[in-house]
Order: sequence, then structure tokens, then C-alpha cells
Amino acid sequence: MADSGFPLPPDSFCPLCADGLRDSVTIPCGDTYCLECIKIYWDQFDHLGVYSCPQCRATFTPRPVLRRNLPDVQHQHRQQLPELTPFPDLHRESYCDFCVGRRNKAVKSCLVCLAYYCETHIKPHYESSTFKRHKLVDETGHLDRKICPQHEKGLELFCRSDQMCICVLCTVREHRSHNITSAEEERIEKQKVLVVTQSEVQHIISERMKELQELKHNVEVLKNAAHRAQTESDKTFHEMLQAVERWKAEINQMIMSNMQAAMSQAEGYVERLEQEIMELQRRDAELRQILETEDNIHFLQNFPTLCVPPEAMVPKVLINPQFSFGEMSKTATEMKENLDDICKKELSKISKTVPSRVDFQEPKARGDFLRYSCKLSFDPNTVYKELVLSDGNQRVTRKKTMQFYSDHPERFDGFSQVLCKEPLSGFRFYWEAEWSGEFSIGVAYKSISRKGKNSHSLLGYNDKSWSLLCSDSGYSAWHNKVDRDLPDAPRASRIGVYLDYAGNILAFYSISDTMQLIHRFKAQFSEPLYAGFGVGSSVTLCQLKQNTMPYT
Repeated sequence: MADSGFPLPPDSFCPLCADGLRDSVTIPCGDTYCLECIKIYWDQFDHLGVYSCPQCRATFTPRPVLRRNLPDVQHQHRQQLPELTPFPDLHRESYCDFCVGRRNKAVKSCLVCLAYYCETHIKPHYESSTFKRHKLVDETGHLDRKICPQHEKGLELFCRSDQMCICVLCTVREHRSHNITSAEEERIEKQKVLVVTQSEVQHIISERMKELQELKHNVEVLKNAAHRAQTESDKTFHEMLQAVERWKAEINQMIMSNMQAAMSQAEGYVERLEQEIMELQRRDAELRQILETEDNIHFLQNFPTLCVPPEAMVPKVLINPQFSFGEMSKTATEMKENLDDICKKELSKISKTVPSRVDFQEPKARGDFLRYSCKLSFDPNTVYKELVLSDGNQRVTRKKTMQFYSDHPERFDGFSQVLCKEPLSGFRFYWEAEWSGEFSIGVAYKSISRKGKNSHSLLGYNDKSWSLLCSDSGYSAWHNKVDRDLPDAPRASRIGVYLDYAGNILAFYSISDTMQLIHRFKAQFSEPLYAGFGVGSSVTLCQLKQNTMPYT
């Protein structure tokens, strides 16, 4: 049984197997068991639907969900490198065969007695002459593997013909006339091979340590260079902003100067026009008076002076409300466009001559992809009202009946879709999903619309999402309403998705006996992405481990 990876107290043991707790779980009544032990115990009561605690006999309906117990150090553990346990089967904790009640941890095992001993019960082997011929070894938890399964004798010899450990009785029949030697002599020979292997491993470790130190050094150099470049860039752009502010002030000054000149000229004309109007109004009053008089002699005597048409005192002046401000605005716009063109041109040069990211090798085999496997889970806040989550939010199934979900701004209400909780950005990620019925798989920004039946909320039909549409008839790749049919893509009920966020790559693979590329998007990602699914019948997120299958 696999260990959980976290240390448990030495006195923790499972009441079912009477062994140390492994992958411990605490059931609702408070008692604790090995995960596998309680699962096997409860499996026999599935036909009844009622489950009980083997110790206190408390009953539960329905069957409780089992979750591994995690100590308080879990958070710190996740932020550290995992403990080095490359070969966990080489050592297994065992407990003394002679302890009564709570069993102590074994420290030695006897190859003659074929039993485990704690520090207390091993003392007779050291103190009594009766046990002087007994062979004591450090406890490794595999005493049963030191007994011949056919003759139940200790394994003391080695058959070189069959490359296996044997007992004395094996030499009489099964391994008669074979090349037999003692286990000790064979160990000496094979130890030489392991010493060479160990030397090679240590050499590789030394080389990797050098690579690690060099990589750390280069990363530090890169960080310092980036900091200096950022500082210089900030300084340059600050100076550019100051220059732009100066140009802005100069343009504004020109606008104000022209406005003030025009206003000054207009004010002079206004004053002269007002004087002329007053003079004309005086003349109009005189004409009105002479026209209304009944004295003919008076009228005729004043007629010569009043009949002369008046001359304009001030020439007609037209002030253009737009004046020359349009040219100034045009100049400012041209300056902005020229600056944009220069910036784009220079940035294009930089992108062609300077690598934009670390050049990691692209994955080739499935084992390479599994190095980037990530654990995903469906987000209940996004699930469509006809979808049902199960298996710890690892499986989603479409039902014909509406589910009673609470209203949430992130829930899709127009399409049978769901997003995963985990944001994906910055590096590389890989996940796989099994499907039935027509479905779509892809990624989307969190800002994708969730409301209504329109292209803004459908995976692949907008500029905020990318998707692969899968059905029995074939595949098609979608982004921003643009689709590409993939008639020759290999069919599979499992799809793998590879996201290289920094490299702007999103690729889909069919997973069966082989791993084959279906389609690859090349895009510019600007926000964290979320795995998304359109569900026709059901979708299951696959649990991945490195190198679990020999796909290529």
C-alpha cells in the first residue's frame, strides 16, 4: 500500500490490519483506519447500503466519502521539494512479533527465527549463548521474502544458473547440478556491479549539480540584467514622457497664443463696430425726424445733407471660429502616429534578435508531456443547470432534468458548459479527459461571457476562448468564430491538451495506443486561462502520473 508521504506517530496503527496506518482516514464516528482497509471492509456491505465502524459499531447511510488525513504541515510541504523516496519498497515499517497489546516498532529481524524483534525482545539474542548462531539483520520489513516459499527454509544460497535465491533443500531437486554459491559470495560479486553503478549515479549527480548551479547562476544573471534593463527602460520612457509633456506644453502654448491674438483682434473690431452702429443709429433718428416733419421748407433745406448715403466706418471683418487649431490638432495626431510607428518598428527588431523566453525543448513522447501534468477539478460555480458533478468534481454528466443550483455570476446559463477552478498561466500544463457524446474541450479567459445563447459565451466562438469540437463524425478547431475541419485527425475517446502559456501554444492530442497530434493553436495569451468543456453526455478528468503508459 502506498504511503501518504507524511510522517505518522509511531504508535498509530490500524485496528483492521494491526499494522501501521497507511493513507490514514478518519470516518464520521472519529475512528481512524488505513484507507484501503476500510474500503475493503465496507465493500462487503454495498448490497445492504448500511455501513458500520468495525470498532464502535456506529452505522452510516449513505456510505461516507473517504479522504486522506493530512497533518498541519501540508501547506509547508507543498511549497518544498518532495522527500526523496525513489525505492519505497526496499523498506517497510514492521512491528515486533513478541509484543503484547500495543506493538513496538521492530529494529532487527532474525533469519533463523524468521521473526521481528523490538529493542526489548532482541536482547536474548545478544545475551544468551542459545542464539549465538542466529543471523540478525536490520529490519527492512520483508522477512517473508527471506523464506523459501516451497520448503519454508531460510534462503542462504544463490543459484547463478537461474539467478535466484534458494534454500539448502532446493539444491537437492529443483536446482540440482546448477551453479550454486553462497549468498554472501554472490553478494560480493554483485556488490562490485552496484559499486560501479553507484559511481555512475554519483557522476550523474555531480554533473546535474553543476548544471543546477550554472542554471541558478544564469537565472541570477538574467534577473540582474532584466532589472538593469527595466531600470534603463523606465528612465528612457520617463525622459520620453517628459519630452512629450514639453511638446504638449508647446502645442498648448501655440493654441493659446493664436486664440489670444484672434481675441485681441476681434475685441478691436467689436469696439469700432459699436461706435459705427451708434453713429448710424443717430443718423437714422435724424432721417426719421425729417421724414415726419410737416414743414416743407425745413425738409428741403436739410435734404442735401441727409440724402448722402453713409460710408462704412469699419471694413467687414470675418473671424474663423476654427482659426488654425485644426492644423495643430492634426500635428499632434501625426506626432502620436509617428511615435507609435517608431515603437512598433523597434520592438519588432528586438523580437527578431532577442529570444523572448527560455528555450525549453518541446515535449515529444507522452512521458515528456506527463512532466507537465496538472490536477484540475470542475468549478461548481460555472456548471450549467443540466450538468451534474461527481467523483470529487472530476466527472460531469448531462441530465435531462434541471438541477437546483444557486444563482452565480460565473455560471453558464445558455450552453452546457463548465470551466475548471485552476488558473493556468506562466508555464506549461498538460491534462487529459475522457468523453462520450459530442463535446468540446479547450481553454478560456475568466472574462468570457456566461450569459445567454450567443457567440460571446460559447467556447471557441469568440476572442476569449479556443476549443476543439469532438463528435463521432470528426473534429474541428475553433477560435473567434473561425473553424478548421480536421477530417484526417485520429479518433479517440481520450483527448490530451498541452498548454505552453509562455510559448503561446495550445495543442490537442488523441490518446489511445499511441499519442497523435490533432491540432495546434498558435496564439498570444494575455490573461490566465481556465480549462473549459462543452458536455454532450459526460466528461471525466483523467488522473495522470508520470510515465504511467508507454505511449509515444
